[in-house]
Amino acid sequence: MTTLIPILGDQLSADLPSLANANKKNSVVLITECMEEATYIRHHQKKLVFVFSCMRHFAALLGSKGWQVDYIKLNSKNGPASIPQSIERAVKRHKCKSVVLTEAAEYRLQQSLVALQRKSKTPVTILEDTRFLCNHQQFQDWANSRKQLRMENFYRDMRVQTGLLMDGKKPIGGQWNFDKENRKPAGESVSFPTPRQFKPDEITSDCIAMVNKLFPDNIGHTDNFWFATTAKQAKAALKYFIENALFTFGDYQDAMLVGERFLSHSVISMYINIGLLNPLDVCRQIEKAYHAGNAPINATEGFIRQIIGWREYVRGIYWLKMPDYVDENFFNHTRPLPDFYWTADTRMACMQASIDQTIHEAYAHHIQRLMITGNFAMLTGVNPKEVHEWYLAVYADAYEWVELPNTLGMSQFADGGLLGSKPYAAGGNYINKMSNYCKHCSYKISKKAGEDACPFNYLYWHFLSTNREKLSNNHRLAQVYRTWDRMKDERKAEIAEDSAKFLKQL
Repeated sequence: MTTLIPILGDQLSADLPSLANANKKNSVVLITECMEEATYIRHHQKKLVFVFSCMRHFAALLGSKGWQVDYIKLNSKNGPASIPQSIERAVKRHKCKSVVLTEAAEYRLQQSLVALQRKSKTPVTILEDTRFLCNHQQFQDWANSRKQLRMENFYRDMRVQTGLLMDGKKPIGGQWNFDKENRKPAGESVSFPTPRQFKPDEITSDCIAMVNKLFPDNIGHTDNFWFATTAKQAKAALKYFIENALFTFGDYQDAMLVGERFLSHSVISMYINIGLLNPLDVCRQIEKAYHAGNAPINATEGFIRQIIGWREYVRGIYWLKMPDYVDENFFNHTRPLPDFYWTADTRMACMQASIDQTIHEAYAHHIQRLMITGNFAMLTGVNPKEVHEWYLAVYADAYEWVELPNTLGMSQFADGGLLGSKPYAAGGNYINKMSNYCKHCSYKISKKAGEDACPFNYLYWHFLSTNREKLSNNHRLAQVYRTWDRMKDERKAEIAEDSAKFLKQL
C-alpha cells in the first residue's frame, strides 16, 4: 500500500512528523513548487530563490537517503494550480491508498488542506507539527488561564518547560530577562563580522535563473545571493555566529549603523522558519556557549528569548486569533503604504538605509523593522494590513504565522494591546540614540519644527494627540501625555502644521 507524504516549502526538516514513522519502501514524498504559493504575495526575489533552492536541495537529500521523491518544479508544463490539486494528482499518479502530511504553518494553506481532507476519497491524515515547542492546545490552555497574554509570562513558562538557562527552578543569573543590558548604541569604531555566506551551486543557480525569468518585477534582485540552502550550511552559519558574533550580540542587538547591515545578528531566522535548523537545538548550542564561557548572559538570554519566547508566543497568538486577526485596525488607519517602501527613495536617512538594505538583502534586523519602518508607518497612519503585506513580501524569514502578529500586534498596535502593553512609538531622539543615521540625514534631528526638522519629532506627538481618546487610559503613556499637556499652545500648533504638511506630500 503506497502512502503519499506531501512536504510543504517551509517543512524542510528530516525530523518532520510525517516522515518520522513512514516506511520508505511504501511511501512517495511529494514536494511541489506551486505558483499559487509563489504569487499570493509578491515575494522578494531573493526570498523566492531561497525557498525554491532549499526545497530542491531537501528533495535531493531525501533521494540520497532512499526516499522516492516526486518533485514538481514551478516551470513544469501543466503544473498544479494549488497544493491540494498537486496532492490529488499525485494520489492518482502513484495510485496511493493514503495521504499523511504535517499541518501547514499558515492559516490560509491549512484551511485548504483541511478542505481536501474532508472531500478526498483517499484517507488524508494531518499530523501536528512537533517542531514547535508549544502546541496549539498548550497555548490555548495558557491563554485561557490569563487575563493578559503577555509574552514575558509565557517566556518564563517556556524556560521552565525546556530547562534552558535554569538552575533548578530559578533562572541562571538571578533574573529572567536581561533586556535592559541589550540596548547599547554601537560606536562607529566597533567592527562586526559578516554572517557566514555561501556561493550558489548549480541548483541555486538554476533557481536564480528561474526567478529572474518568472518574477522580474518583484521587489529586490538575485545578485550576490549568499544564503544557506541546506541544513549542513545552516548549521555552519550557526556555528560561525556562535564563534564570532554571539559574544557582542546582546550589547548591540538594538543598534543601527550606516553601512552595517548585520552587526552582531545571526541572520538564521530564515533557516529556522523553513526547517533547516531545529529551534530547540539552536537554543541548546547557544546555552552551551554560555556555560563554556564564550558568551555573556545578556547575549545568551536575549537570543534564547527571541526563539522560545517571541517566536513561540506569536505563533500561539496567530492560531488563537485567526482568521479575524489579519483585519485588526485599532486606530482605523487608512493611509496607503508610501511608494518609497518599495524604492527607498526618501530623504529620511534611517528609512532609506533600512529599506535599501531590505531591497538588497531581503533582511533587516528587528529594530529596523520595529522602530524605523514600522514606527514610521504607525505614526503616519498607514493601513496596518498594507504594512503586514509589505513585511510578508520583502523578508526572507517572513511567513504569515510569525510575521502577522509581529506586524499588526507589536509594530502597529492594530490589535489594541492584545500582544503589546503600549504602542512602539518613538520620536527622532530614540533613532539618534541607537544609530548614526541622523548624522547622514538631510533633516535635522536637533530641529523640532519647520521643513528641515526630523519628521519623527513632530509625527510622534501628532500620533499621540490624534489618538489620545484611544490611548489615554494606557498607564504606560500617562507621563507622555502629561508632557504633552505642559506644552505651549504655540508648540502644539507647530506640531499640527508640520504634520499636516508632511502627511499631505506623503
